[in-house]
Amino acid sequence: MADTASHVLLGSGLTVLSQPLMYVKVLVQVGYEPLPPTLGRNIFGRQVYQLPGLFAYAKHIMKIDGRAGLFKGLVPRLCSGAIGTIVHSKVLQHCQEADQTEESGTNPKESVSSLDQVIKETTQEMIARSAATLVTHPFHVITLRCMVQFIGRETKYSGVFSSFVTIYREEGVLGFFAGLIPRLLGDILSLWLCNMLAYLINTYALENGVSTMTEMKSYSQAVTGFFASMLTYPFVLVSNLMAINSCGLAGGLPPYAPAYSSWLHCWSQLQREGNMSRGNSLFFRKVPAGKRYVWEEKRFH
Repeated sequence: MADTASHVLLGSGLTVLSQPLMYVKVLVQVGYEPLPPTLGRNIFGRQVYQLPGLFAYAKHIMKIDGRAGLFKGLVPRLCSGAIGTIVHSKVLQHCQEADQTEESGTNPKESVSSLDQVIKETTQEMIARSAATLVTHPFHVITLRCMVQFIGRETKYSGVFSSFVTIYREEGVLGFFAGLIPRLLGDILSLWLCNMLAYLINTYALENGVSTMTEMKSYSQAVTGFFASMLTYPFVLVSNLMAINSCGLAGGLPPYAPAYSSWLHCWSQLQREGNMSRGNSLFFRKVPAGKRYVWEEKRFH
């Protein structure tokens, strides 16, 4: 219990620190670009037109809403993190206890690093993560909608409880789980990719007996985790867009987003526009295709 409490406190601290980054990222994912591009250089030194990065975007938000404006949606996100940590811990503990009960009286495991053990541990982690995601997704939806209100200056989602009431009244129970399927799929794919790639690297690419073997294996886990998150980012983007699609906010309606009939429709639309990685990077951002942005609308009018 003490270990879970420490994880909740640590997670809450990281959530507060990362909130401005998350806020800007969500607005970029939606396609909200209030500032015109500037002439800059990419990582190769070539001159290109780039959209403003994280700091310029955050400065624009602070200019309108002040420093506190960077923390919209923080309360439901903190609730999501705390509840998710507790659910994940309890479900994982239950899975591990059930596994120990099942294995009692049988032969001991041959090797901790065996493929069977990796598959078993990954399956347990998948069940725990999926349970936590399922329970906390309503808070995730509220968090995203609180952030996207910046675009249309709405106040529809102002508190956690009132937001629950609003969603239930307008969309029913299903409204709390908008964007859940791509989010679950992305989490599961990322977990399996990360763990299986790390297993293959640690087993076949790294030789035993090296003095820094433990460090090398931890590095390989971090590298494969980053690689897996990059590959599954489109699921994150589609999930977030579906969570705010047609919810009555300006950010979920044209010109920022069409009315998607399903997450597969959203996926195909983004793929057709070449925007599957929109919001993945908040630096060196090229101008995406397929949209008319706020700064273009002002210039047009």
